[in-house]
Amino acid sequence: MKVRTSYVGLQNLLQGLSFSVRYYSKHNHLQTICFYSKIKPKKCHILDWSGSTCTHRTVTPGSTVPCRFFSCKQEGTKIPSKRKQNTSIITSELSYKNLLKSEQENWNYISARYKAMTKRIKEKLEQLHKYTFNSGSPRIRFGENVYFEENGCIFLSKADDEWATNDVLYYTSQKNLKCQNVFMTTFTNQKHTKLVYTEQDARFFVDIYCTKDRRFLTINSNSKTTSEVWLVDCRHPFQLPALVQARTQGIIYHVEHRNDELYILTTYREPAEYKLMKAPVASSGMENWQLVYALEEKTKLVDLEMFSDHCIMFLKNAGHLYLSVISFVSHSVQSIKLPTWACEFELESHPEHTTSTCYFQLTSPVHPPKRFAYSFKENNLIEQAVQEVPIITNCHTTRLLAKSKDETLVPITVFHNMNSKELHRKPLLVHVYGAYGIDLNMSFKEEKLMLIEEGWILAYCHVRGGGELGLSWHKDGCQHNKLKGLHDLKACITLLHELGFSQPKYTALAAASAGGVLAGALCNADPELIRAMVLQAPFVDVLNTMMKTHLPLTIEEQEEWGNPLADEKCMKYIKSYCPYQNIKTQCYPSVFITAYENDQRIPLTGVLRYVQKLRKAALDHASRTSKKGNWIPNIILDIQANGSHCESSWEDSLNEVARHLAFLNKELEEVCHLQQHMKSCK
Repeated sequence: MKVRTSYVGLQNLLQGLSFSVRYYSKHNHLQTICFYSKIKPKKCHILDWSGSTCTHRTVTPGSTVPCRFFSCKQEGTKIPSKRKQNTSIITSELSYKNLLKSEQENWNYISARYKAMTKRIKEKLEQLHKYTFNSGSPRIRFGENVYFEENGCIFLSKADDEWATNDVLYYTSQKNLKCQNVFMTTFTNQKHTKLVYTEQDARFFVDIYCTKDRRFLTINSNSKTTSEVWLVDCRHPFQLPALVQARTQGIIYHVEHRNDELYILTTYREPAEYKLMKAPVASSGMENWQLVYALEEKTKLVDLEMFSDHCIMFLKNAGHLYLSVISFVSHSVQSIKLPTWACEFELESHPEHTTSTCYFQLTSPVHPPKRFAYSFKENNLIEQAVQEVPIITNCHTTRLLAKSKDETLVPITVFHNMNSKELHRKPLLVHVYGAYGIDLNMSFKEEKLMLIEEGWILAYCHVRGGGELGLSWHKDGCQHNKLKGLHDLKACITLLHELGFSQPKYTALAAASAGGVLAGALCNADPELIRAMVLQAPFVDVLNTMMKTHLPLTIEEQEEWGNPLADEKCMKYIKSYCPYQNIKTQCYPSVFITAYENDQRIPLTGVLRYVQKLRKAALDHASRTSKKGNWIPNIILDIQANGSHCESSWEDSLNEVARHLAFLNKELEEVCHLQQHMKSCK
């Protein structure tokens, strides 16, 4: 069982889920295949697939994709006259194209000032990448098959190099950026495909998963707050799916199997955090669920792996990672705290549930993945030998708690070089997300290692709306609680400055996708706290988006942002924090935004409108307060013709990161130049 909704199975093949299918073979068991690639597959030996989905961060149960999904097309105004309507659409398209052309020309002109520094940063990152990236394609054995990647495609072969012969294929299909159907195809003399499950509710996504012992295929239908599971018996794949428990509003559950019992990870019963329960397969209704293990308060369940005699839970508590090992033989639970530097887990694939060792990797933004193993027989944790990589041994990790407006304590994770002196003069890069119950991504990145080496301070603010402290942490920061995330972010940055970690004029803020909501809101409410901001495919126009129910995921996302069309209070509340709605004439920090011309997840039209309005407000303020030495912020939009915030190639991602860091370095350099200029004027 994986603690996520749509993305389960082989975890360490590649990053970025493309699609998943399940096989029933002549060896009488279902085989799980999850295809991972940052490059969209053009072909595959199994299925010609043209869709793709995005998994940037670990997805919690009850969540779906950690980013907005929309069409990029701009809606024309509804006018009764067909001729007038066509004219309106043409005018809208011309306006869009003119804005797009104008921003592209502006970037082409401005980019020259960052060219040299971008080149230097890129070269350094490429050098680091050689040490931290295994160029060999991973070959993963699962059951009797081997999976590997070549040229952006995923291939399957028999372990003895013979191609697998399969009788039945279960798979999902994507339509309008959602999976809501499950199909079964037979590979006999006469190929036959039929629909075995369909989801009618627009709030729900469908995925399929094979239990660890390969006894059942589970069809899972999940919204952000509710779920439902159906079972397909792998011994009888042609029988109709059987319902485990009918969906109950507000209750999430996921299913594993062991010894004719279902092990159910669920939010059923108070408190509304995750618990492990069990029930007989033959009587799986909620009334028969028995408690096996309950998580402690404010604990985040990251992942769960089921074995024949044990279950391992990967947990986060107060910023620290640990394992809870549940023995089904001795009925005991052992808690194992992991190294304090670790910030992320990456569970490796375990082909057989009878294995006696669980393998996983630990990482942090500045620590490349390190392999560990837990032995059930020896009951201990073993650090595996790894290839030498350039790890900073003098990087200090600090965990802080900031007191928010309502007295809630908000965790912050800080990294800096222990040899750095006068930290209040060092540049600080703050990271924030705070949506969908998703944790901030704290896996290793070469650029983070480089920044630490160059004296930067990195701070990760685990604000409400994210999932770092369990399901209640998310609930306390969504819908009518969104402003709490903004208050948390302000409290975190304020505390960092008070403790001597940099100061406003050396502070930058970074966010992506839905993280753009809180980042943009902070810029409007407290622009004096930061000097610069970099945003990647940011969600900055919440109100207009949530009022367009024709967009593929707007209805489903009402559980995160609310429904402004049905609730006037909700409309006013969203308007009170929406970045686009609250731009005003004031002194703004410099802003660099990367957007994607063909990104279906974040509509480029909304980003264009945001940039135009923000730039005008900043220039209006500068013109009204014109004086000697006055500083005018740079508002830059870099529109990429290729890729997206989920599908960019390594080369595109490298160029993008290098441009962001060059921008930040230039902005903070200008602070020093401005100070020197002001001194000379005196």
